[in-house]
Amino acid sequence: MNDKRVFVDTNIFVYAKLRAPETLAKHRRAIELLETLSTPVIVGAQVLNEFSNVLLKHGVDDVIIWEAVQEIAANSIVTPLTWVTIQHAWEIKRRYQLAYWDSLIMSAALEAACTVLYSEDFQHQQIIEGVLQIVNPFVT
Repeated sequence: MNDKRVFVDTNIFVYAKLRAPETLAKHRRAIELLETLSTPVIVGAQVLNEFSNVLLKHGVDDVIIWEAVQEIAANSIVTPLTWVTIQHAWEIKRRYQLAYWDSLIMSAALEAACTVLYSEDFQHQQIIEGVLQIVNPFVT
């Protein structure tokens, strides 16, 4: 995948950071994926915010969360959330009948000219707008 622009969704980073016994296989797979992707991957500002929120809900210490956010940002291209991104998200939401927050992730990935979106939240292998392929790295 070195020749493709890759967007990574929040859940991949969450699984890589948290080690819950019930999601240990996903933890290992998320780490493996992140280590093998060409760098830098693309993430939206929304991803960093969602990641922080999930870890806060799991009781992770603020310092650990902040260090993890800094590490993600240092190894990624972080795209901003813009008015254009929001407008496009609403179009995607209506066209594909998705939740708004999911549409916002897709909009950010498309705006960044990504061709692959790694996430477990969408239909595996679905193509969005003829360009963006959804890949669920946990599908076996």
